Amino acid sequence: MVARKKLGGPAGALLVAAGVCIQGAGLAADGARPVTAPANYTAAEEAVYLERFRRLEQAFKGAGALEYYEPLEPVPGAPRDRPLPVAAPGERTVSDDALAAARDYAARNNSRALVVWRAGRIEEAAYFGDAGRTATFPSRSLAKPMSAVAVGRALELGKLRSLDQPVADFFTEWRGDARRSKILVRHLLDMRSGFLPQAFAPTAGDILNRAYLHPRHEDIIVREYPVVDEPGTRYEYNNATSELVALLIERATGRRYAEFLSTEILRPLGALGGEVWVNRPGGVAHSGCCLMLPAETWLRLGILLLQDGVWDGRRLLSPGYVAQMRRGTPQNPYYGLGVYVAGPYTARRGFANPEREPEARRVLHSEPYLAADLFMFDGNANQVVYVVPSEQLVILRVGEAPPRKPGQEWDNSYLPNLLIRGIRRAPGTVMPAPQPRG
Repeated sequence: MVARKKLGGPAGALLVAAGVCIQGAGLAADGARPVTAPANYTAAEEAVYLERFRRLEQAFKGAGALEYYEPLEPVPGAPRDRPLPVAAPGERTVSDDALAAARDYAARNNSRALVVWRAGRIEEAAYFGDAGRTATFPSRSLAKPMSAVAVGRALELGKLRSLDQPVADFFTEWRGDARRSKILVRHLLDMRSGFLPQAFAPTAGDILNRAYLHPRHEDIIVREYPVVDEPGTRYEYNNATSELVALLIERATGRRYAEFLSTEILRPLGALGGEVWVNRPGGVAHSGCCLMLPAETWLRLGILLLQDGVWDGRRLLSPGYVAQMRRGTPQNPYYGLGVYVAGPYTARRGFANPEREPEARRVLHSEPYLAADLFMFDGNANQVVYVVPSEQLVILRVGEAPPRKPGQEWDNSYLPNLLIRGIRRAPGTVMPAPQPRG
């Protein structure tokens, strides 16, 4: 399917429409940026790449982002639209004042949707501007937890042996390579592949741009993307690692990524579908970004994880898989498998290697989370899905980047703490254990 998808708002920076651009970070060991030679690709493919780069460059100069993805491939949802149950006003377990304050916060922060689900029912569903329940939007890095769920589903189906299976079992190009052969399936999800980190990439020759925009971006990542650290030894945020999940799923299952997401995840969840960007007609999907789905579909994904991978009595993810998703690593205690975890309290938590990321680019957390078991999807422009198992609570906020000016910035702890405080508790019940201070 060749199609054009208009995108709503900025996607972060010149380099990425999905994740985080870390300026000045992660150069090769000698300080030089690797540049890909185009000898292995046709002139037509190079022309497509250069046109995409030109459009992204122009958008960046105007403080915007790539205006469309093309081509797109359908990701069908459930055959029937069955909305999640909605709590009547008298059935809400969160106070009206807390829900109103959450709605106001979302409205002031350029949101398209705010949805609050608790204990089986939606207690708040607010849409802003021209957004609505069935409208799709560019997911940016919300696509990364979806890719982790896809891997979990492939494990449950027996298409992958374990998270510790070498990716080289499927990427035969890596066999015999001293470093690539050590990359495990889990490293594609926890950002410990050893790949060159995300960084500012202003030129068309930079491999970071080619690995994102090229119509054969999967070949560039598999064959050319630099491995600068021993796999498993260092956390470094980069989109190339996540982009390989689509190719892994396709090689492990023999099915297209879009069809696998549709059949194995969206339809069992009763979720609405959408589209995903593929690098060329009939090519490979982008799994680190660029998945257009309605807000409620992302909410259902959070509910699935809250329920330990079970939906309507059907197990989609193996027992214990969600627990592994929620476990940080020694290299980054705040990142698990495609999701961010509470970890010990820090006033600011970023996306890049916590040892190197400048504080100015880290997200504010004005106070510890009131629930230590909170974990979250966290995409560019502060698109978030908070999952709080102890409170049977899932909160979604999606939209454009919130305004940032002196005295005003997005606070990652505000919404969950506001709503946890607003829960109407039965006599004798207690608050959950809070996020520990470091």
